[in-house]
Amino acid sequence: MTASTQGFQLRSGSRVLGNMVELLSSMRFAISLLTVICIASVIGTVVKQHEPLNNYVNQFGPFWAEVFGKAGLFTVYSVWWFLLILAFLVISTSLCIFRNTPKIFADFKAFKENIREQSLKSFPHRAESTLAEPPEAAAHRVGQTLLASGWRVKLQSRALSEGLGWMVAAKKGVANKIGYLAAHSAIVLVCIGGLLDGDLIVRAQMWFNGKSSFSGGGMIADVPAQHRLSPSNPTFRGNLLVTEGTSSSTAILSQSDGVLLQDLPFSVELKKFIVEYYDTGMPKLFASDIVIHDHETGEKKPARVEVNHPASHRGINIYQSSFDDGGSKVSLQAYPMGAVVAPFEISGVIGGSSSLTNGDSRLTLEYTGLRVINVENFSQDDSAATDVRKVDLRESIESRLGSGHKTVTEKKLRNVGPSITYKLRDAAGQAVEFHNYMLPMELDGARVYLMGARETPSEPMRYLRVPVDDKDGIEGFVRLRSALADPAMRAQAVKRYAALAVEPDKPELSQALEASAQRAISLFSGAEKLPPAKDMPPGTDAEIRGGLPAVSAFLESNVPEAERERASEVLVRILNGTLFELAQLGREKAGLAPLPRDDATQQFMSRAVLSLSDSFYYPAPMTFQLKDFQHVQASVFQVARAPGQTIVYLGCVLLILGVFAMLYVRERRVWIWLAPRADGHSQASMALSSNRKTMESDQEFDQLKTQLLKVNA
Repeated sequence: MTASTQGFQLRSGSRVLGNMVELLSSMRFAISLLTVICIASVIGTVVKQHEPLNNYVNQFGPFWAEVFGKAGLFTVYSVWWFLLILAFLVISTSLCIFRNTPKIFADFKAFKENIREQSLKSFPHRAESTLAEPPEAAAHRVGQTLLASGWRVKLQSRALSEGLGWMVAAKKGVANKIGYLAAHSAIVLVCIGGLLDGDLIVRAQMWFNGKSSFSGGGMIADVPAQHRLSPSNPTFRGNLLVTEGTSSSTAILSQSDGVLLQDLPFSVELKKFIVEYYDTGMPKLFASDIVIHDHETGEKKPARVEVNHPASHRGINIYQSSFDDGGSKVSLQAYPMGAVVAPFEISGVIGGSSSLTNGDSRLTLEYTGLRVINVENFSQDDSAATDVRKVDLRESIESRLGSGHKTVTEKKLRNVGPSITYKLRDAAGQAVEFHNYMLPMELDGARVYLMGARETPSEPMRYLRVPVDDKDGIEGFVRLRSALADPAMRAQAVKRYAALAVEPDKPELSQALEASAQRAISLFSGAEKLPPAKDMPPGTDAEIRGGLPAVSAFLESNVPEAERERASEVLVRILNGTLFELAQLGREKAGLAPLPRDDATQQFMSRAVLSLSDSFYYPAPMTFQLKDFQHVQASVFQVARAPGQTIVYLGCVLLILGVFAMLYVRERRVWIWLAPRADGHSQASMALSSNRKTMESDQEFDQLKTQLLKVNA
């Protein structure tokens, strides 16, 4: 049987109908459909499916997001044209099977023993020989030999003018044609299973049963019935989020314009969520101990759900998909990063928000994430020096603070404790994301708090390093930052510094030093405004808000270049002394003992000055440190009723068998014509055909020549 791209030909009926049936049942049409399905599957793999529209707008832009959305590329596997192509592929392949099955079975039964003697001479594998036995005896001997080798044999006698001739027809490997049927049937079964387990049934209910997507908010119990699917829904696949100690019986089916709610015939109660981590901080196991409560019988069925080990009830499989925060309660301590505002404490729930007032402006604090374990890599790399003055510390500390699996150096992994992620959103809806670690960590020989910030999700976190005080806390830096923002305390620190630095009998020198200290502290605190810098690198803030950049800009504008280095040393020395007195005033105001003038204090002040300078570019008026938390975990299950699963499995088995049969089973046919000779012997002509030309066919033909015709290869 030879392959043909032509389809099924109707013997009667209209020409248009005949052409349509021929096209649908043709191989060229099926291959075209498979090509389109492969392209669509690639798109569905590359482009994340069922994401919020804003995600696609951010990724592709408003114009292309709208074009791709109308084409259904964000829901490829449930869009109408993809389902229609699957349906046409089922029809086309079924017609192809219907067209070829009779031919295959007819060819399966046929030995083609009526082939003419002259036709044997046209085969690539052919041989002739004279046998010292009459044709009938030779035919039976050859037939028995072939039967013993696993061939199916048929003998045919033909009357000739010179006597009785015999044709021996044998075949082997006819299962190759069964592989064709199995492979094509597998395509039909897989497509049918895909249609059953896909979104087709849900779409049909939306088209013909009045169901629609829900895009509002509120409690799940309050969602109207037109947005809910019945527990008897024959096929669905959705997500079910259950918090520890609670239960849920409603799955969420994501749609392009909202969600559908799938009511389950049972409730899933999460008793305990279990997660285990690798040394790198990546989860290696997460599992859920659940209890299934049947609504009809009241049965309580305990089960354990792990990745690749689902639970099943009433034909619905429950898979462990992922885990999430179940509404952990957090307590945050707010510290000012500029204005003279007293620290305050605020509490919230992950996933919730709180309203804040900052003078005339209002902010919304959104609690977005809590991580109780942060395993970081602290391997040393002497070639990477760290500039602690930089606000953007990502590049400088990447080798020490990056995830453990990202580094190629020797790993020194350490759990640095919990961290909190939150957003501050202004009245216009603009939000800045922050990531603060709860505990200090040692970097470059100093214990510091890390406070990360970024304005867009595509940016990396920029970390501000804040040195710990003598109590290993952040309060010392906060007091110094608040005192720097207080004009009265700055003036008092200036007077105290001048009084301590100059002898009392030199009032003129004291006044000059006081003026210099006042200028230095005013520049550093941002009280004395400077024009924006002109030669700032691209992407940096041109506004000089304060800190060391303000001091540097002042010197460049007012001091000749030849005297600039000496003037900067004097001004920075005066600034450091004034800031030290400012720190002492802050401690006095808080009722604490003065800082000793030792190396530890000097190191703290050196790092504090750099952190203070960077804090002017911190994108928020305050920072929030995690003070306490009550961790509540939630498990995300995927619940699925998949009636087509068995059909797909059967199709996969048939596909494996069919492909194996077509690729590894060779169909061979052999004919031996035995004609009588005048001397009583036989003249033998032999030919072999195979569906694939291989070296094995050559070797097999040579072996058959030796066995049957007694001809050496």
